[in-house]
Amino acid sequence: MYEPYGSAQELVTKLRSGAVSTVQVMQATLDRIDALNPQLNAIVALRPREELMAEAAAADQATTRGALHGLPMAIKDLANVKGIATSQGSPLLKEFVPPQDELFVARLRAAGAIFIGKTNTPEFGLGSHTFNPVYGATSNPFDLGRSCGGSSGGAAVALSAGLIALADGSDMMGSLRNPAGWNNVYGFRPTWGMVPSEPTGDLFMHQLATLGPMARSPEDIALLLDVMSGPDPRQPLTRGREEMLPLPEVASMRIGWLGDWGGAFPMEPGILETSEAALAHLSNLGHRVEAVAAPFPAEEIWEAWITLRSFAVAAGLRAFDGQRSGLKETAIWELDRGLSFSAQEIQRASDLRSNWQRRAAELFQSYDALVLPAAQCWPFPLDQEYPREINGVAMDSYHRWMQVVTPVSLLGLPCLAVPSGFGATGLPNGVQIFAAQGEDRKLLALGQGYHQATKLPQSAPPPLG
Repeated sequence: MYEPYGSAQELVTKLRSGAVSTVQVMQATLDRIDALNPQLNAIVALRPREELMAEAAAADQATTRGALHGLPMAIKDLANVKGIATSQGSPLLKEFVPPQDELFVARLRAAGAIFIGKTNTPEFGLGSHTFNPVYGATSNPFDLGRSCGGSSGGAAVALSAGLIALADGSDMMGSLRNPAGWNNVYGFRPTWGMVPSEPTGDLFMHQLATLGPMARSPEDIALLLDVMSGPDPRQPLTRGREEMLPLPEVASMRIGWLGDWGGAFPMEPGILETSEAALAHLSNLGHRVEAVAAPFPAEEIWEAWITLRSFAVAAGLRAFDGQRSGLKETAIWELDRGLSFSAQEIQRASDLRSNWQRRAAELFQSYDALVLPAAQCWPFPLDQEYPREINGVAMDSYHRWMQVVTPVSLLGLPCLAVPSGFGATGLPNGVQIFAAQGEDRKLLALGQGYHQATKLPQSAPPPLG
């Protein structure tokens, strides 16, 4: 039967063999959503039950069965799914119904997934707190009055609450990592180019954001990544096909712990201690964990990041430049900054980025993986737009409190966010484990070993009714 916290891989195996019917799984999924989603608001634009049950019945009659046969999925509301409204959390787009799937969605559909609706996201995906004027805020399942993170917040909550078995996400500045940690699940930012985005607009310059999978285990992440990934001939910077499953056994690794980057990243009390508890599990598995001094100036990474991020965000938002009254303040801030830069300012940011790439390459000659906290603070109140300070240090932008994710984002490194446990108030957090470009499979294998030792999503689910 359907188990809300069971393995996605086992569920799909049963669906493909007919050991469990798609109708049974769809019925159980929709019943659980009906019971829990009203208090969470993770799933939005939910399709009519009769339509979904009809699709489930048709799937049970299918003779060709793909890797995700009959699996109910909700797609992050930044991606286009044919026939389902894609608002991106903006009133400017709330009536937009795409006529076709975008690239990765088409791959999921071809593999047999059934799209039930969308997962909630911040407006245009900006900010690591999932709220917008179209659908409202998504609550953290461990405390309904707290943020679930973002921008893949609805996806993380849906997984944490057992509403769905697999979820897609996207990550520019921690959007697959922060919500994974804050909801006690896993999020994977693959090497940039492994999962191609929709081939529209510029195909060369804006190498910051990526699509990626989320799940309740790294093995399940690998299942979804094998469907999402693969080159697109229209996109010159995509990577070749790299199969993740089956995940290999991993030998003992040398892992570097970066902590608070030599004091550069302010942390709320308990964040570092909870992270170090996760590192203890890695040590118990036979990996060698060592503290590493700050390897590169954090402010140079930040300068490069906020310049290139605003440059990229403005490229996406410039179509709305004449509709500023419909944009939130942070979107206007990014748009104005991105449109103001000179060519030489962009070049300086790229030079700083290149310097960090060279230094990171040296680090990965000594370490198989590096670790940082997935967020610098615990989930904050739901009605707060973003943290204004962390541990007494004022934040000078709406996203400075997520600075800890920028060393990974700036270089497009593969990074697995894993749950690290719970703080004194019972709220979860996570750590980000990252490696050199192309080491995705090794990271997922390392993470699966960690998962088998901890099984936090299954052993500590949220206290929902």
